[in-house]
Amino acid sequence: MNLREIAKQTIATLRAHKMRSFLTMFGIVWGIASVILLVGLGMGFSKDQKKRMETLGKDLVIMWGGRTSAQAGGLAAGRKVTLTIDDARIIRDECYLVKAVSPELQRSVPEVSQFNSAARQISGVWPAFQDFRSIILSEGRLIKDEDETNANRVVVLGYNAAKQLYPGQPAVGATLIIARYPYTVIGVMAEKKQNSNYSGPDNDMLYVPYSAMARDFPPPPQKGETIVKGYLSDIVMEVGDPERHDEAVMQVRRSLGRLHHFEPTDKDALFIWDTMQFSKLLARIFGSITIFFACVAITTLALGGIGVMNIMLVAVTERTREIGIMKAIGATKVDILNQFFAESVVITALSGFIGYCLGVGICLLMAAAPLPDFVPRPIISPIAVIGSLFTLSLITISAGMYPARRAAELEPIQCLHYE
Repeated sequence: MNLREIAKQTIATLRAHKMRSFLTMFGIVWGIASVILLVGLGMGFSKDQKKRMETLGKDLVIMWGGRTSAQAGGLAAGRKVTLTIDDARIIRDECYLVKAVSPELQRSVPEVSQFNSAARQISGVWPAFQDFRSIILSEGRLIKDEDETNANRVVVLGYNAAKQLYPGQPAVGATLIIARYPYTVIGVMAEKKQNSNYSGPDNDMLYVPYSAMARDFPPPPQKGETIVKGYLSDIVMEVGDPERHDEAVMQVRRSLGRLHHFEPTDKDALFIWDTMQFSKLLARIFGSITIFFACVAITTLALGGIGVMNIMLVAVTERTREIGIMKAIGATKVDILNQFFAESVVITALSGFIGYCLGVGICLLMAAAPLPDFVPRPIISPIAVIGSLFTLSLITISAGMYPARRAAELEPIQCLHYE
């Protein structure tokens, strides 16, 4: 029996049992589509979260003062460590593993424009802050070095702050009264989709040069505490080389430990939020979710393969007399084996092709469709496609070979007497 005859016989068998063939193929189709879609969604979640983390900044380390937990230099434990502008300058000048650094002085003060008023939080920062914190403008300009050097009264408005203070009106070039001081609006931020922050969404913030803010409205001392010259709310920095991230953080700890008299290994002396570590944790979580999705989908695909094997075994039983007649007129074991194996291959291959088209089609449709922010755009993964095709090949061999061999080993006399 040649290949053409085998193909004709296979197609005729599938057409004769349309519903059974459809139900058998559906398991494979859904399994292949599930592998591509679920792995794509898992990778889409991971990429989306990474992109949202980048809106916070590039390999950031945000640092706040803490309390010492160990004695150092003859000083008792439990001392409060307050960050000052000198700390930011030391990091800038001494810590060569830090690419950029900025102090941050934050206050909530009243702001009044000719159209509206607000009491939003203001951050006094160095110009470098705007780059590594991903401050993108929709109009105007950013704070420049000369603004910091000259303590110019200029302000960059967050997207929501601009909408509130200048509703439907041009903001750039306008004068904004901040705690009785006139500041010129030089820029308005583009709307930022942000799912993490440490002091509030950037859309709600106002940014001014640190030198201007420290001069015009430094924060008052807390109750019962003395004024600390050059007090900072926090220090934000960008590590130069992600591969040397931990080394850069330790370098900063050593420099500040020398200034504030604490051991670099004292974790409580400085409270640090390390976005690099947080990003790695998220990557592990979403990687595990993607693997789980893939295992669920492959299990579905394997169940579809079991369905193919079951149907082929039923087909062998139903066509026992046909097998006996074929052997009686000269068909060999190889002919019978090829016939039933070819039917299994056609079912799985056709199902796999339809499943691949369905999975890729759904991914492309979701990528092009307008979706809510919480729904990720699935990514078509070559690994998922290759893995599903490899699994499909194993299913084809295992689900088709056993029924085919069973059919080939039937004796002609027993087949002809089968009812």
